[in-house]
Amino acid sequence: MSIPGPDEIRALHEKYAPTAEAFALVHTHCEIVWSIARQLLSAPRLRHLDAGLVRAGCLLHDIGVYRLYDADGRLDHARYIRHGLLGHEILEQEGFPEPLRRFCSHHTGVGLTRHDVLSQGLPLPPADYLAVTEEERLVMYADKFHTKSRPSAFLTADEYAAHVRRFGEDKVTAFQGLRAEFGEPDLSGPVPCGGTGPAAGVLDRSE
Repeated sequence: MSIPGPDEIRALHEKYAPTAEAFALVHTHCEIVWSIARQLLSAPRLRHLDAGLVRAGCLLHDIGVYRLYDADGRLDHARYIRHGLLGHEILEQEGFPEPLRRFCSHHTGVGLTRHDVLSQGLPLPPADYLAVTEEERLVMYADKFHTKSRPSAFLTADEYAAHVRRFGEDKVTAFQGLRAEFGEPDLSGPVPCGGTGPAAGVLDRSE
């Protein structure tokens, strides 16, 4: 499988971003998520993972957000949960293989189940949207440490655990499982493209 590099992915973001502001928000977030994942990948127990695939997954995972902007540059927050499927559709149209498309549709929260979709009345086709491979799980996990809320913010593992509790204790358990699997990133120093974290912020559903 051919894995796109950062320049090719940046060009894709530029193609679909409706405004420079949207590009800066989404692409910068994706770069920050990659910087977090890259740090975690340095652990000896994770060096068997495909770093190129993880990088591509991080840089692509939120590309569907661009399709939620209206003509006036406003983001449709009510339908934000659809951004993963929209990204999957973009990559399918661009000819990307399914393993890359899944990073878009299978990264929201700590995984959405068919039961979540039906019980919460989510605007998604009823199905399981769960990260399966180690690379998918790492991208999903790294994404939890940065939010695109205004202002954007870094989150500690404890802060995210507290946030996800409102969706059920099973989600907290799932997150703690990821925490045990991948460890915690050190966000006390500079993070490429993202300044210094963590910082307090209000979470939205921009995962």
